[in-house]
Amino acid sequence: MSRRMSIIIPVLNDAAALSSLLVSLQPVRDSAEIIVVDGGSADASCSVAERHAHRLLHTAPGRANQMQAGAQVATGCWLWFLHADSVLSPSLLAEMQQLPEDFQWGRCDVQFDDPRRVFRVIAFFMNWRSRLTGICTGDQGIFVRRDLFSAIGGFASLPLMEDVELSARLRKRARLRRPIALLVTSARRWQSHGVLRTILLMWWLRLQFSLGVPAATLHRRYYGREAHGDGATAKPPLARHERGEPRA
Repeated sequence: MSRRMSIIIPVLNDAAALSSLLVSLQPVRDSAEIIVVDGGSADASCSVAERHAHRLLHTAPGRANQMQAGAQVATGCWLWFLHADSVLSPSLLAEMQQLPEDFQWGRCDVQFDDPRRVFRVIAFFMNWRSRLTGICTGDQGIFVRRDLFSAIGGFASLPLMEDVELSARLRKRARLRRPIALLVTSARRWQSHGVLRTILLMWWLRLQFSLGVPAATLHRRYYGREAHGDGATAKPPLARHERGEPRA
C-alpha cells in the first residue's frame, strides 16, 4: 500500500511516551507509514512498537543515525520526524495529511505539556526564533519531502545538533513552512534540569556549534562521555536488523 507520509520516530527507553504517541497515530495508519527506530532500549519500547507501528528497525543509539535509518526504508513522499514524547492533536494530523503542494519542508509551532506561564513564554520564543532564523530543532517535528531529503544527503551523522545542521542546509533550498495547528512536546527536560540552566545550556551549545566546535566535542562536554561510535565521523548504517515484515 502506497502512503503519502512516513512518520519516523527514534526511541531509546521511552516506552510510556512512545505508547501514547503511537496510539494517537492509529487513526492515520492507513494513510501514513509509521516507522519506529530503536537505539537499543532495555524497556518495553520495542514491544510497544511491534503492536502499533508498521516497521520496527534497530540501530546503534543516536538520533541522527536512527532517523537516517528510518528515512532509508521509508516509502512516503513526505518524511515527518517526531520525538517519542510528542503529543499530536487530530487537527495537526489532519493538516499534515494535506500539506500544500508548494511546501518543501518545515516544522510545527510547539507548546509544552506544562501549562505554567514560563513554559508558554519559552515556547513563544522557540517558535519565533525558528521563524526568524529558519533553524529548527527535533522537538518541533521537522518534515521534508523525501526527494529533497535525499538530494541534500539526509542527516549528517552527528551525536548532537543533527536537527540544527539539517535545517541549516534545508533553508538554503526552500522556505521554511509550518502548519497552523500546534505540536505539544514534553517539558520534562526543562523540569528536571531547571529552566534557566537548560536555556543557557542550549544557547551555549548552539553558539559553540556555530563557531565550528565539533558535535562530538559538544556531546562529550554535555554528557561527560564519548558518543557511541564517534558520531562525528561515522557514516549512517547501511545494514540493520528489521524485525518482521512491514505491516499493512
